Parts: sequence; structure tokens; C-alpha cells
Amino acid sequence: MRILVTLFSLALIVGILGVAGVLYAFYHYGRGLPEYAQLADYEPPTVTRVHAGDGRLLAEYAIEKRVYVPVSAIPRRVTNAFLSAEDKNFYSHPGVDFLSVTRAIVTNIANMGSSRRPVGASTITQQVAKNFLLTNEVSYERKIKEAILAFRIEQAFTKDTILELYLNEIYLGFGSYGVAAAALRYFNKSLDELTVAEAAYLAALPKAPNNYHPVRKYDAAVARRNWVIGRMLEDGRIDAAQAAAARAEALVIRKPDATQVVEAEYFAEETRRELARLYGDDGLYTGGLSVRTTLDPRLQDIANRALREGLIAYDRRHGWRGPLRSVSLDDNPDARTLLAEIERPIGIDEDWLLALVTATDAKKADLALADGSTGRLPMAQLNWARAWKEDQRFGVAPKKPSDVLKVGDIVLVEAVTENDKGEPYDPGTFGLRQVPDVDGAIVALDPHTGRVLAMAGGYSFARSEFNRVMQARRQPGSAFKPFVYLAGLDSGFTPATLILDAPFVLDQGGGLGKWKPSNYSNKFYGPTPMRVGIEKSRNLMTVRLAQTIGMEKIVDYARRFGIIENMDPVLSMSLGAGETTLMKVTTAYAMLVNGGKRISPTLIDRVQDRHGRTIYRHDLRACEVCLAESWADQPAPELPDEREQVADPASAYQVVSMLQGVVQRGTGRRIAELGFPLAGKTGTTNDNFDTWFVGFSPDLAVGVFVGFDEPRTLGRTDTGSNVAAPLFKSFMAEALAGQPTIPFRIPPGIRLVRLNAETGQLARPGDGRTFLEAFQPGNVPTGRQLVLDGGYNPQTGSTSASGTGGLY
Repeated sequence: MRILVTLFSLALIVGILGVAGVLYAFYHYGRGLPEYAQLADYEPPTVTRVHAGDGRLLAEYAIEKRVYVPVSAIPRRVTNAFLSAEDKNFYSHPGVDFLSVTRAIVTNIANMGSSRRPVGASTITQQVAKNFLLTNEVSYERKIKEAILAFRIEQAFTKDTILELYLNEIYLGFGSYGVAAAALRYFNKSLDELTVAEAAYLAALPKAPNNYHPVRKYDAAVARRNWVIGRMLEDGRIDAAQAAAARAEALVIRKPDATQVVEAEYFAEETRRELARLYGDDGLYTGGLSVRTTLDPRLQDIANRALREGLIAYDRRHGWRGPLRSVSLDDNPDARTLLAEIERPIGIDEDWLLALVTATDAKKADLALADGSTGRLPMAQLNWARAWKEDQRFGVAPKKPSDVLKVGDIVLVEAVTENDKGEPYDPGTFGLRQVPDVDGAIVALDPHTGRVLAMAGGYSFARSEFNRVMQARRQPGSAFKPFVYLAGLDSGFTPATLILDAPFVLDQGGGLGKWKPSNYSNKFYGPTPMRVGIEKSRNLMTVRLAQTIGMEKIVDYARRFGIIENMDPVLSMSLGAGETTLMKVTTAYAMLVNGGKRISPTLIDRVQDRHGRTIYRHDLRACEVCLAESWADQPAPELPDEREQVADPASAYQVVSMLQGVVQRGTGRRIAELGFPLAGKTGTTNDNFDTWFVGFSPDLAVGVFVGFDEPRTLGRTDTGSNVAAPLFKSFMAEALAGQPTIPFRIPPGIRLVRLNAETGQLARPGDGRTFLEAFQPGNVPTGRQLVLDGGYNPQTGSTSASGTGGLY
């Protein structure tokens, strides 16, 4: 009896010491543990997706590719697979499965001295504690902390919440975080499409995804999958027939379908910068935002093509700069090996191929290509390749292939099927290609809202991420003149006002010499209507108008329209000598055609957070009737127009009318043959460094810029009218194709009066060339007019100059 009492006492003491030890361990290791309550607000990093206006994907930004799915939306067969593989008693244990722990201890003791890995017994709750709150350190201390946190988590959260955290957090290989991302990555399926076998394979991965790679370690992957299937059968989660079918199913990996992605790298990068500015890098890369942009994929495709083709056409006009490389063929090198060693130039078209010139004769050059095939370059495809010379000059036209190429030259070529006359070529015929060294940009926006519909910021984003729409600050040249004339119209002048086109000299003082601006033609035309001054881009008329109304007023208009914030009040600025961006100038033109209403260019329509809540809208106007649950042919809602009026609508229309004349009769007349109501203005800077064409239809504003990134001349005769305007024309021809013809909108108060196109006076019966001119009330000419010579001010009646506002 005494022995039993002694044994009982010892057992009691050991039990008390054990409980005390456990309590001490809980106290000791439980101090300073991470706050598990934070899991209630946990939002795992998810992908931010940026979409074009039609919903197609534009870009994705993420640190971890994850699709977060609530547990209620995860199919039972998927959760069953993970429960059988990882924690079959999940719904019954308090956070730690003591039975599994005991079994693991016994197994590990039995395996001591062998090479077998120690067996673990972590529950799903413990894995949540480790993944979210602890490190991956392998130690008894970490396991104790893990267990303590597991108990606490089980007290604070439901089992389903814990399972949801687990299934969305785990890494399953192939860059996939969470079961939804893994289903797409491995099988190109959503969760509800997975078979039992596929769900079992995913459940086999959490411990070591690389050990069960579906291709490199196929047998191990299938064996592990089948083990999970067996566990599911044991647990009664599937029946024997389902298990047999699942084991017989081949493990087939399917690549995700190619997502329809819109090619708009410059637009996407500018959107990324804006999102980072609004929400920071964390919000952008982990916030799971859904972004709807303003991009119109059709117009973006047109812009990409118009810019690339336009730059290539300009480049070809200025000659051939030579092969990529020249090699000796004396040692008979293998063309395939040789070409494989040559790096393709960055940003070239996919259809352009590297080719080696192997021979030339009077009619063609023979080629060897990297794939082992051969081809030929006929002389007709080499006619453009005159030798390039400094300052964009070029030599004489080649007469035979050897004038352009020699044996051993490595060049870029593209397969061609017909010549310039439409006659077919034999297969294996190629055209010579060259990557342009010039660059440029196109931007298109809605003039009524400021929504940017297309943006091509350069020839190739891969070659240069510099966005020439937003980042290139260049002189707009004559593209600035419409705002000088707008200021003149608001000062009381009219499109029919006569302005003296004659030599102009300004003493700059201080030993700086005299400023003598001139027209592009270096001619003088005497008294000329204002309309002709802008149609023909007359510099001397613009300077005289600017001197008359005062540069301070023009500076105000440049600021008001957002072209240049702090422009120097000097006369040269009236000719576009200040620096600005293509986006700013195009937005300013949009404000002319929309009736003088302020708009702000935007690339983002709406941003939603991961829960679908709208957290950003470009259009902040309230619209209660827009929240209708259904559409029943009710009238479309009318929203208030809250845009600020930055210019008189009548004056703005007069400028639009004069810019329409630029297209019909002036420096942009090559665009007139499109047959649409179009208006715009060319721009060319000194020595033809920068060329512009900015214009619009009634509902689309488009800006084009072409120039070298390191400014130099585009050529002695290359101006906005023959470099930039063709790109505008090409874009508008496709953009407006099939669209209804809408005339420019005329605001109230405008009177259209027929004038004689030669004299600018009121038309009389029998006059030949006449046109309709737009006048504001009280400004219709009635007879002889005064000639503005740089000094007359119609508001004061003074003939003294109102001041230049500074000297250049």
C-alpha cells in the first residue's frame, strides 16, 4: 500500500510540475508574441490590374501573384483535399492536434539514427501562425510559440476564417500564391473547374513545391498526388470509384490562355506613375486595385502604327546609314552561326530579320538568313537607300545593289510580297529596313472631358522609356500662334483685321543687337487679313499683333490654357520660343474646340479597391439618377457642366474657323483630302529642330511631335507640314473612318458673313473666290479698314505701341 501511495504522490508531483512547466512555458514564450488580432484585418498582397476602356487588360502590378477568394467560394473538393493532406482533424482540434503530435514523436523516436526526415504535426492553424506571424526558423522555441499562437487564434477566429487565410496565403510554386492563382497557373482553370486529381495535386504542394514539380519530377509529383487521394479516401471525403478515377488521371499541366493585352507601354507606364503617386508603391503593388483607364484600344493601335510608319518614312527619305555590321567571308563562316551571335537591335518590328549579304549583281543582292534559308533583295527595294550625310542630307540615288551593300554586310530585312505597282514578288523576296534614329510622339484625347484615348510616346518603349508626350519639353514654334490670335480676337480684332506683313526690327538694347524675325518664305506680303496670317503661318504678322495687344496678355493666355506656367513676356515667345510638352499643347487645342472650357487630361476613369469600392473617379459630378437598378428606356441623365470657362466661346470658335482654314488652304492643306471637318496648326522651330502638328475634329483632339532626342536639324526643308502633318493625317484617316461627319459647333452670337477671299472685304455679286467668315456682334467690317502695324489699339484708339513686355 505504501508503494502505491508513493507512486501516486510521485505521479502527482510530476503532473503538477508538468502543468507548472507548461504554464511557465506559456508565460515565458507567450510574452512579446505578435498580436494575433491583426489577422482580423489582414489583407494579403494581391495583384493590381489596369484595364483599357473596353475592359481588356493593359498591365498588372504585383509582388506576389495572388487571387484572393473567400472560403465560401472555394469548392468543397478543394478544401477537402487540403484538409486530408494537411490537417484531417482541423474542425475538431483546439489549434494543436495532440494525437498527431504524439504520433509524430513516436515516429521520430523510432526513426532516430536513420536518414529519414523528422515527421511534423503542424495543424493548419499552426501554419497560419507561422506564415503570418512568425519566421521559418527551425527550433523548439519557434514550435512552442507557434502552438501558443494557434490556441489564441482558435479562440479569436472561426475555423472557416482560419482556413480562408491559409488557402489564400500558401505558396504553391510556379510563382503562385493561394489556391486560385495556382489553379490558373498549373491547369488554366478556375477553382470550380478542378477535378479531384487536380485538387489533390495542389494539396500535395504546400510542404515543398519544388520536390513535386509536374515536369522535372513527374513521378514524385504523381506519387504525392496519389498519396493525397488515398488520404481523402481514408477520411471518407471521396468514395472508392472517385479515388480510382483520380489515380488513373494523367497529371497534365496546361499553360494559361494568352490574355488579351493592349499594347500601350507608354500609356501603361504613365498610369503606373499616377497610381504610385495616388496610393504609393505599397498600394500599387499589393493593394489589389482594379483600375479602369481611358484608353481606347482601337485608337491606340492606330497611334502606334501611324507613329512607327511615319518615323520610318521620314528616316528613309534621309538615306541609308549603313549595315549593322560587316564581316569577312574569306573563311566561309556559317551564316546561321554568324547571325545567331548578332544581337537584334532593341525595339525592332518582329517581322524584321537579320540577314547576311552573300553576293550582289546588277539586279539584286543575295541573302542568307538565321534559319538557314536564303533570299534576295531586288534593286527596287534599294532605291531609297541613298547615302546619309550630316545635317540629314543625302547622296545620289543608287543605281545598282553594290552602291548600297557589299558582301559580308549584316542588315535588317522584311519579307515583301509585291512592288510599288502592286505586282507580285517571288517568294523569298525581302526589303531593306533601317531603325529610325529620329523619334516622336502622338497623343489623342476627348476635348470635352480630357480623357486620354491614345498615347504613343516614342518609336519603341523597349528602346527608350522616355515619354515624349509627357516628358519632352520642346519649343512648339508656330503651334503656339493660335493663342496669340485668340488674345487678339478678345482684344477687339477680327479674323478680317488687316495686319501689316513687312520687315520688323526690334532693338534689344545693351549691346545685344537687333532682333529681325522673318517669315519662312523670307518674303513680305503687305497688309493681310488675320486669317491668312494664321493659315500661312506668317511670323511678322504674329509679332505685330503680339506687340499691339501686349505680351502680358499673351503670357496670361499661355498660363490660362496650361501651355506654359511662367512664360517670359518677350516678343519671341509669341512665335513659340517657350518650352512645353505635347500633352499641354494638345490639351490647350482641345479647349479651343470645346468652346473654351477648361479640361484636365486624365488617364484614369475609376479605381476600385479589392472589395469593389470606388476610391477614385475622374468625373466627380454627382448623379443620383445614374444609380438606377435597371434600364427601361428612360431618358439619359443630364449632368451639370461644371467646367470653368477660360475663353470666350465666340472667340474660341473664330480661332477654330481660322485653324480649319489652315487645313483647307494653309500649311496643313495636305490633310484636307480626307474630307472630314478638321482643323489644326503646324509648328516648326528654328533650323527645323522640332516639328509639330496639333489639331482636332469636333470630338477628337490629336497632337503630333517629331524630333531628335538630342536636338538637331531634321533637314533643310523638313517642317511641321511635311514631317508631323502626315502622321496626323494617317491617324485621322483611320480614326474617323466610318464615323458620321459632324461639323464644328457654332456658339450663339456668331454671324457668318461672306467675304472676298482676295481682298478680305465684304463679297459683292459676281465675286469669284468667296468664303464665310465668323464675326462677333458689332465686328462685321463695313468698309475701309485700318491696317494694324504694331501700334494701333482698337480699345483705346491709340496708335502708340502698348509695349513689347520685354526684349529678346
